[in-house]
Amino acid sequence: MLDELREEEIVKKVGGRFRLSTLIQKRLVALNAGSRPLVDTNENEDQLHVVIREIMLDKIYLDSDANLRVADGEYGQGGPPELDFLKL
Repeated sequence: MLDELREEEIVKKVGGRFRLSTLIQKRLVALNAGSRPLVDTNENEDQLHVVIREIMLDKIYLDSDANLRVADGEYGQGGPPELDFLKL
C-alpha cells in the first residue's frame, strides 16, 4: 500500500509531495469524523488505503486554497458536516 505513495504518478496527480501529504491528512480527518468512503471498501481495509484509492480514481483533490474537494460534488461533501457556531 505504501508503495503507491512512492510512485511519481500519484505525486504528479496531486501536484507535489507536500500537497499529497496535505490531501491524505485532510481526508483521513474527514473519514475519522464519520465521512463515508467514496470507493467500495471491505471491512478490514485501512483508511489510508481507501484515501489512496480515492486519489488515484480522481474522487478527491485539493483546490487552489488547499481545501479538500470531492470531484463532481459540492464543497463540503466528503468531510464532516459544517457547524454554524453562531446558532449554538
